[in-house]
Amino acid sequence: MSQTVTRLRDLTKQQKRSGLAAWLGWLFDGLDMHLYTLVAMPFVAALLMTDTGDPQVKVKSSIIQGLFLVGWALGGAFFGRVGDLLGRRKALVLTILTYACFTGLSALAQTWWQLGICRFLAALGIGGEWAVGASLLVETWPKKWRPWIAAVLQSAVNCGIMLACLAGFLLKEDESNRLIFLVGILPALITLWIRKAVPETEEWEAAQHKVKPPGVMELFSPQVRGVTWRVLLICAVSLTAHWAFMFWQQAHVRALPEFANVTAAEKNSVAVTSLFWVMVGSVIGNFVAGGLAKLLGYRNAIVLMLAAYAGSMWLCFHTTWSYQATLWLFALIGLCQGVFGLFTMCLPPLFPTLLRTTGAGFCYNFGRIVAAAGTVYFGLAATGKVDDYRIALLNAGYLFIPAAIVAFLLPHEKDQDDQVNLPAD
Repeated sequence: MSQTVTRLRDLTKQQKRSGLAAWLGWLFDGLDMHLYTLVAMPFVAALLMTDTGDPQVKVKSSIIQGLFLVGWALGGAFFGRVGDLLGRRKALVLTILTYACFTGLSALAQTWWQLGICRFLAALGIGGEWAVGASLLVETWPKKWRPWIAAVLQSAVNCGIMLACLAGFLLKEDESNRLIFLVGILPALITLWIRKAVPETEEWEAAQHKVKPPGVMELFSPQVRGVTWRVLLICAVSLTAHWAFMFWQQAHVRALPEFANVTAAEKNSVAVTSLFWVMVGSVIGNFVAGGLAKLLGYRNAIVLMLAAYAGSMWLCFHTTWSYQATLWLFALIGLCQGVFGLFTMCLPPLFPTLLRTTGAGFCYNFGRIVAAAGTVYFGLAATGKVDDYRIALLNAGYLFIPAAIVAFLLPHEKDQDDQVNLPAD
């Protein structure tokens, strides 16, 4: 069926429901993911009973974000394994419930370490949902649609981040730093529909009955380890640079000279606006990346987009720009973030079916452990002045260069609609 589908109306009910479930899961991923980045500095300052200029605020907010990225990595590996053992649908429900519940509980935090624990636990679900949602679509939608599926799925994350920005705009009072996390409870409601309406994938069920699920160490078997190591390196290096930007760009904007004498509420507003511009660029970038994948293949498209990410980071941070110029450059950086949409459809098929969510989740989310350390490092490298954040982010951008080099060593598909040639299950 998947080989003859040419129009949306030709999709089966199962395919449509699976696509909607994955899209909604990723939408709320983006929402719950970035609620913290919007209020990190002022909320942590309030928990520490100090002002945002206190060096401890930067340290503690960095540690919390580091905990989040570590939880994201562990959740990807853990729920990826759950997805291979229990099925894609059940794992999807568990991941969404996890991140919805603990994002909501973040509103009740009374200390910075309580907030850190809530963010860590929420991240377990967010990291797991990536691997499960990607595998769900890989196994249900037509192969030839994968580049565009990747763009649409990644755009769901961007739309979720825009919802977080909207929440930031609407909640402008002092208590918004706490209340904004209650918005993150909403995703729990869609799990009721998923349990009832979304069926398990036929490919997983067929593979489950044929062979015993392989162990995690099979990722390092002679047949698979070459791909595993390359993907691990690409994810570790690129995500370190990406998350250094996504977290500290807020501080960079707040520290611009033209905002030195504005109120905290005004700084929050410009920070939200800057993130919105990144997301607008990212939505466009998802479809640019999809088009490049159709023309050049996944490998070459990933190499090109990573190199462009490096170039846009240099352009943005090699000097200090005005706020208006920074917004345009942030949109350009966002466009280059479309590369991560390609990872969505490119990584899972690199692994055998019963290692699919395990492999994609492990490799992609292992990068977040490295990114956690990188986020803390690049944050501590800045003392609070705009030039310090600028130089830290400039140096982070250089990491996309080795990521592009390693990406060039990925298998290059002869036909863009074919899976990478790996041993069958």
